[in-house]
Amino acid sequence: MIFSGASGSVTGLSILSKLFCWDSSSNTNSSASLLINPSKISSFYRRSPLRRSPFHIATARVSTEGSEQATAGVVEGSPPPPFDAIRQARRSADWKAARAHLESGFIYEGRIEGFNGGGLLVRFYSLVGFLPFPQLSPSHSCKEPHKTIQEIAKGLIGSLISVKVILADEEKRKLIFSEKEAAWLKFSKQINIGDIFEAMVGSVEDYGAFVHLRFPDGLYHLTGLVHVSEVSWDLVQDVRDILNEGDEVRVKIVKVDRVKSRITLSIKQLEEDPLLETLDKVIPQDGSTGPDSLRTSDSYDIEPLPGLETIFEELLQEEGISDVRISRQGFEKRVVSQDLQLWLSNAPAVDKQFTLLARAGRQVQEIQLTTSLDQEGIKKALQRVLERVP
Repeated sequence: MIFSGASGSVTGLSILSKLFCWDSSSNTNSSASLLINPSKISSFYRRSPLRRSPFHIATARVSTEGSEQATAGVVEGSPPPPFDAIRQARRSADWKAARAHLESGFIYEGRIEGFNGGGLLVRFYSLVGFLPFPQLSPSHSCKEPHKTIQEIAKGLIGSLISVKVILADEEKRKLIFSEKEAAWLKFSKQINIGDIFEAMVGSVEDYGAFVHLRFPDGLYHLTGLVHVSEVSWDLVQDVRDILNEGDEVRVKIVKVDRVKSRITLSIKQLEEDPLLETLDKVIPQDGSTGPDSLRTSDSYDIEPLPGLETIFEELLQEEGISDVRISRQGFEKRVVSQDLQLWLSNAPAVDKQFTLLARAGRQVQEIQLTTSLDQEGIKKALQRVLERVP
């Protein structure tokens, strides 16, 4: 007998003997039939170390005494594609999906599978992408402020996270996510200029402090900047003298840049302006005679603050202003600015008299204008004067 043809992932006489058996009823002088034992195929396939490869058997023929006869019970067909090819096709499709998310800006919800020293590992279908720690929403650190970022990351493993794809480079095999940008898409529509938020101070820099805004759900989703000039009405030399990480503050939104995803905040605009209507409210009279008391005298007895005389001369050139003089001066306990500042009174003109306040360092001078202009007219006149004065 000659075994003339068998194809598949299983070869060898010892293996074939387990799969094939002879038909004992056949005549030994005639063509013999080689039959497959179906009960042994499944048992063999389960035990075989080759079971992960596609198992396929083509037609086998047995030749006895010069004649050939096809065996019975054998399946014919072409081999299925290799497993690696299927996996690669799926990965290519998933990279295409990642690029589609990048271009559309859609938010993706992925499961956190682990972390390393720089960020979280997030599942994206058959791919695993990277979410750097700086791209995490502030909600995590604000919720557990006493934990390190690694401790927070460990607690997030297995949970779902909403992210936005910010880089999808199949050639370099880089898939990067951002939770911050996903949070901006979700929550930036809920903020407007003038809104007031309870907030928590994050990092503090020389130029200001980054503050996390708390939303109605109790979580801190967005971050804005309080510039050093908006921290306090007082002169601020170092932001760290006033604000520290973890401090709870109230802030007012003064600007929203929806193109650059930036929020500008102010703390001082929620506090009463120390320069209100008159000098009496800046430095209340208490009967003291010390250096902080008010002094009323003829304007010729008070030396104008540096630069103020030039401004007076220019104001008298404006139509509707007939007289400018210093009526009083005083000294504050705190320094707001070393530079000369001019403030308009909130009170309307009375008997053609309008009040300005000039301030430099601790010194404050009250200025009386004799004018026929209203408050808005005085404001415009002062703006023109300041544009002319170097």
